[in-house]
Amino acid sequence: MKKFLLAFIFLTILNYTNAQMPSGTQRGPRNMSSGSMNVGRFYGKIVDKLTDKGIESVTIQLKGNRYDSVSKKMREAVLKTVFTEANGDFNLEDLPIFGNFQLIASAIGYKKIEKKLTFGISFPSNGAASDPNAMQQMMALADKDLGNFQMDVDASYLGDVTISTSSKQQFELGIDRKIFNVDKSLVSAGQTAVELMKTIPSLSVDIDGNVSLRNAAPTIFVDGRPTTLTLDQIPVDIIDKVEIITNPSAKFDASGGNAGILNIILKKNQKNGYNGNVRSGIDSRGRINLGGDINLRQNKLNVFASGNYNQRKSISTNLAHTTLFTNPDTTIASAENQTNIGYFAFFRGGIDFLVDNRNTITLNGNFNRGNFKTDALQNIDSANTAKYSYSNRNSFSEFNFRNVGTQLSYKHNFPQTGHNIGADINYNLSSNTRSSDISTQTFFPTGTPKNNKFLQRADGSGKNEFFTFQSDYERKYKNDTKFEAGVRAAVRNFETENLTYIDGSGSGNYTLNNRASNKYKYTDKVYAVYTTYSFKTETTNFQLGLRAESSDYFGQLKTIAGGDSTSFSIKYPLSLFPSVFITKRLQNKQDLQINYSRRVNRPNFFQLLPSYDFTDPQNPSVGNPNLNPEFTHSFEFSYNNQYGKGSNFLATTYFKYSENLITRYIYKDVNRNYKDATDSLFYGSYINANNSYTYGLELTNRMAVTKWWDLMLNFNLYNTQINAVIPNQTINNSLVSWNSKVNNTFKLSKGLNLQINWDARSKTIIPQGGGRGGGGGMFGGGNQTLAQGFTLPRYFDIDVSIRKEWTWKNGRTFAANLSINDIFATHVFTETNAIYFNQNTDRLRDPQVLRLNLSYRFGKLDFSLFKRKNTKAEQGGGMDMMGQ
Repeated sequence: MKKFLLAFIFLTILNYTNAQMPSGTQRGPRNMSSGSMNVGRFYGKIVDKLTDKGIESVTIQLKGNRYDSVSKKMREAVLKTVFTEANGDFNLEDLPIFGNFQLIASAIGYKKIEKKLTFGISFPSNGAASDPNAMQQMMALADKDLGNFQMDVDASYLGDVTISTSSKQQFELGIDRKIFNVDKSLVSAGQTAVELMKTIPSLSVDIDGNVSLRNAAPTIFVDGRPTTLTLDQIPVDIIDKVEIITNPSAKFDASGGNAGILNIILKKNQKNGYNGNVRSGIDSRGRINLGGDINLRQNKLNVFASGNYNQRKSISTNLAHTTLFTNPDTTIASAENQTNIGYFAFFRGGIDFLVDNRNTITLNGNFNRGNFKTDALQNIDSANTAKYSYSNRNSFSEFNFRNVGTQLSYKHNFPQTGHNIGADINYNLSSNTRSSDISTQTFFPTGTPKNNKFLQRADGSGKNEFFTFQSDYERKYKNDTKFEAGVRAAVRNFETENLTYIDGSGSGNYTLNNRASNKYKYTDKVYAVYTTYSFKTETTNFQLGLRAESSDYFGQLKTIAGGDSTSFSIKYPLSLFPSVFITKRLQNKQDLQINYSRRVNRPNFFQLLPSYDFTDPQNPSVGNPNLNPEFTHSFEFSYNNQYGKGSNFLATTYFKYSENLITRYIYKDVNRNYKDATDSLFYGSYINANNSYTYGLELTNRMAVTKWWDLMLNFNLYNTQINAVIPNQTINNSLVSWNSKVNNTFKLSKGLNLQINWDARSKTIIPQGGGRGGGGGMFGGGNQTLAQGFTLPRYFDIDVSIRKEWTWKNGRTFAANLSINDIFATHVFTETNAIYFNQNTDRLRDPQVLRLNLSYRFGKLDFSLFKRKNTKAEQGGGMDMMGQ
């Protein structure tokens, strides 16, 4: 009787639960509400097997049977999807209390967990029926603690992801890429992406801000897509992390030649609630920086915005000594002091609209503008056994730029895990205006003017419009295979105008120099399609990929003073770019990988432009429209060992062979800056080398030496050889070189950290690839990729920073960061050995600048802050993506 009474009470409670369901709820068989028994709960925690710490944002899916009103049958479906909290906790609520279930936990870089679960509530036995607490004990069975689930690092997918621990490290190492978390970098706070790149392993940054990866210029991406921004136009404070992909697979652009991809990922937060940051700083030259960002997540909308204002003052000295092989030899010694002052402002904002649990639309955009003015004074001494003279050159230039970019993207997740399709449209438009005035006065040894002042004035403008469309499809299968495919179209429209005026009398009456002026525009189109297929055995993962790309240029050079225009069209045939990645998982978290890819570096606008540029009268240049693309075969063999908590060792041997390497060279020709000129100048231009190859060994070791000392060591030993035939000269330039980085982080006390970064390098061949830009856009000085050139050693390039943080219980943080760069004021020496001359330079830019930066972070990441109405329509429909 007691047992029957207890059962009756239990069914009454269930019926009451059913009565509370909304009136619109659909009902299953026998008129039983699908929610009538949804009072069960599973809860637990996901922890890292190595560190035993909770893992945030793990996807938890619960599968079970659900009544299908269409087929009138019970079918397997995803009942719930949630994400773990910061400490690894998860809750699955409002579940049926009878039945069998399957729990699936997945996270990038970890092995998937699959667990069979059962709710089995039984009535008390006769012996327990008299217990007044029996009903409470029976209902407690509907609240089930699953305990801790340990997730193990999945090394088999290192071709796609990186190894990471639950705590965010400064460096996360994977076999095909390295990830650098920017918020762990102290020395680059308040600066631009150029200064940040100096702290990242595998990268080298020259004095003009141009970045090289294994002695070649990488392709720059922002959020995985091409950009018209240069690195010195991107504030460090809006960057979340930087990915270095040394040997990209077929999924990525084939362009980039014998370098890899540098992918800059900007900050965005999608957690419920709000958070923001305000910051300011000042340096020892009186330049300030201001910035802030805000992120708001409410219901189906995630809104983010950030803004920065940075003032810059760059001071440099340039010394050059040149010996011209004339008869007799002539020596030219020049000394230049240059000051560049200006600002740039950057704004970025966007919105994520989560249409439902399977569809997301994102719209974001950025706008930045800047103005920089440069004053330079150059003294030039020229002498040989027959004559001597000296010149003073004063120059003033101004550069203005604007950049607008936007992206619209859509992603759809199918019901199956790992099955999705997405597409995005990107549009970037940059424009600039530039002007310069140069005055040159030459004197006899007595100080008497040799001739009138020679005056030059240049006015120019340019526009770069970049449109890309990309769509990607991914499908994972139960037998550990994955298929990916995608298409991409990129169209770039470029226009530029350069007008040069001269006055040989010094009176201020300028005339247009047609020979040094030009108007030029071109259109560059690249179309691509790719596919990759991944599968694995018990210990080995395979990824096979193939990419097909075709491209063409159309360029038009317009004359300034009438006459016919000159145009040229270059159509590059369809090319195939295969890639292969094979990863062998060893014991004790060790892995071996071998990979291969074929890549291309197509000549850019400045390399093709068939007109003379006299912006720098001492170093005029001209492009070569007959250039061919260079193709590179790239091989890597890597060993990865995650040998301890916070410790990772990666060794990579690599070999890159390039055909038709695009390189810069110097040649002698008449001085085209003068009408009817009889004297000569040395011009820089571009040519396809016969071939080149680079092979080397790179070692990276990240270790927690003690609880208070984290150390990262990076060493790259390589040999580079260039074989080229240029007019009147054959070059076989070969050199064994090395570079090294040491990053130390010391935890002096709670919230007080000291960071010391040390960069050293030996004599190297000047990095090949690229034309202008690549980082140094605002401060001038693009890559001087001379086949005949070397950069001499630098051993003590050291930056130091100290940071103090104060954190309150509400999660708000205030931080003060004091840093100084290049404390030993290291000079950059280069030498060039050409058939016509030898040149040695000594350059120094912006050493020992002290910076103080302050920041305040606030926010409330509270899941109940914007709690949605608890309607059945939002509860019961499977994948609740809003729960993240």
